[in-house]
Amino acid sequence: MITKEQDTEGRGKYFLAAFLGPLIWGFMAVPIRLLKNWSAEDILHYRIILAVSLLWLFNFIFRKRDLKKDYRNFQLLPKNKRIKIIYLTLASAILLFANWYTYIYCINSISVQAGAFAYILCPLITTAGGYFILKENLNTTQKLSLIVAIAGVFMLATGSLKEVLWSLTIGSLYAFYLVLQRIIQGFDKLNMLAIQLAMCTLFIIPQMIIDQSPIPHEGTFWSIILIIALLFTIIPLFSSMYALKKISSSTLGIMLYINPIIAFTLAVTYFQEQVDPYKYWAYSLIFIAIIIFNFDKLKILFKRKNYL
Repeated sequence: MITKEQDTEGRGKYFLAAFLGPLIWGFMAVPIRLLKNWSAEDILHYRIILAVSLLWLFNFIFRKRDLKKDYRNFQLLPKNKRIKIIYLTLASAILLFANWYTYIYCINSISVQAGAFAYILCPLITTAGGYFILKENLNTTQKLSLIVAIAGVFMLATGSLKEVLWSLTIGSLYAFYLVLQRIIQGFDKLNMLAIQLAMCTLFIIPQMIIDQSPIPHEGTFWSIILIIALLFTIIPLFSSMYALKKISSSTLGIMLYINPIIAFTLAVTYFQEQVDPYKYWAYSLIFIAIIIFNFDKLKILFKRKNYL
């Protein structure tokens, strides 16, 4: 029989893994800003190439069983469902590619605040997408929270429409990517990511050949790209997948808000970006909307605080 203490100790490492992913992602603007002298295309292309190489190497060495299981599951599907999975995976790759590009460009050419704000909006956009596309149910309180969040977005738009449009674009691309991942069921998420990144290379390699862009020779560039590919891509994704083995997706979803909180703090403190007073009111409205939307989940999470 498993005692409460053993269960708490066992679940603790999964909560730590759930916390680790968004904690790392929150600092992602730092290495991207260090590559400001390089184009967003170069940063994106080599991030994808290194990430897909490392991820497939990791899967072949440590996760062969999961790869074989997913391959068998795919082969057992009817032909029409296999075709549907292929199209959904391709669409996911396009959305992920576009999300990464717009985020990198935004951080280096627009503002860190806009990038942070995108991932504050993302869960709310995902919810709206789930409601309208997947016909998921929302209670009255959750609908109210979406209205409050929209009011905050309109308040931000009165000050800097450009930043808001970039935030909405980045957040929407990732939100619809997540909606597609909900539709694609029965496959390991890390394997699906590896396939999606492999598809992304089919977009970029022909472009790199046509453009004949010179390969960066600076050691700084490759060191930071390797850090982004490994520390800011594979490790947080793997930790999130690992955490889902023992904790609920709703708990993980709440922890994801750590990412934009850290990013926004860095924008104000480390990057010394100016924050106009109206933004604090707008962010406050959105923060209230997030609390309202996740109120039931937060109550459950606090009831389980003894497991942390």
